[in-house]
Amino acid sequence: MGWIVFGFLAWLAGWRANVWLARQPKSRATALAVPVIFGVTVVILWECAVRGFGINPVLLPAPSAIAVRFAGSTGILWEDFVQTVLKGALSGYVLGCGGAFLTAVVIDRYPFLQKGLLPVGNFVAALPIVGMAPILVMWFGFDWQSKAAVVVVMVFFPMLVNAVEGLQATDKMQRDLMRTYAAGYGKTLLKLRLPAAMPFIFNGLKITTTLALIGAIVAEFFGSPIKGMGFRISTSVGQLALDLVWAEIVVAAIVGSAFYGGVALLEKAVTFWHPSQRG
Repeated sequence: MGWIVFGFLAWLAGWRANVWLARQPKSRATALAVPVIFGVTVVILWECAVRGFGINPVLLPAPSAIAVRFAGSTGILWEDFVQTVLKGALSGYVLGCGGAFLTAVVIDRYPFLQKGLLPVGNFVAALPIVGMAPILVMWFGFDWQSKAAVVVVMVFFPMLVNAVEGLQATDKMQRDLMRTYAAGYGKTLLKLRLPAAMPFIFNGLKITTTLALIGAIVAEFFGSPIKGMGFRISTSVGQLALDLVWAEIVVAAIVGSAFYGGVALLEKAVTFWHPSQRG
């Protein structure tokens, strides 16, 4: 009963703290404090609920148990991180997004390709990953190359659609003005169309950060060496080692948030002139 009472008091304290912060002048400190307090409150409530209601750790381990397992499995978690994130997700992300951007430039240069490629892209993007992953694993093998191929398929077309839309964002008057300056396609692309497309391109890059990580992890369920986040999750579930499963989930959440945040910071530095970055 004591854990339940403590959890209720922690929730009440966190709620009152966030209400008070919401009334303060907006600043970087208050913007950071609100989600931190909310997150800490959720973790405390989780711990109190597991201990207070006596929930079986196989169903839901306590955060303290997950933290202990995390600290004791840093070597395994690092090995899985390198295999899944650095080799599979990041390489596929770079190849997929880079290829999509170059394809978007070709489509923008030769508009007739848009009618042929984009419908195919929409079709491929609608294919379920659980159907594509086993095929790509058979084609490229069980190591990280097949995971990178799955990521390429997942990120290519969302990035392509955003890049094509961005390159067409300029209006006819702006393009006519560039022609009056005798600017060819290359100079117009670099000086006008590409800068105007940056918000769209970064929107695609941010969307695909999460797709890349999900694709690499899910692909490992269909064949992997004896390492990787997806491999570890699937085998640990079979062994009822749910604390290790949750430790891998924590790593994935941290990596995904950091990946998205890094792209968002880069966007802010590159598109500082855009209205969305002001204020």
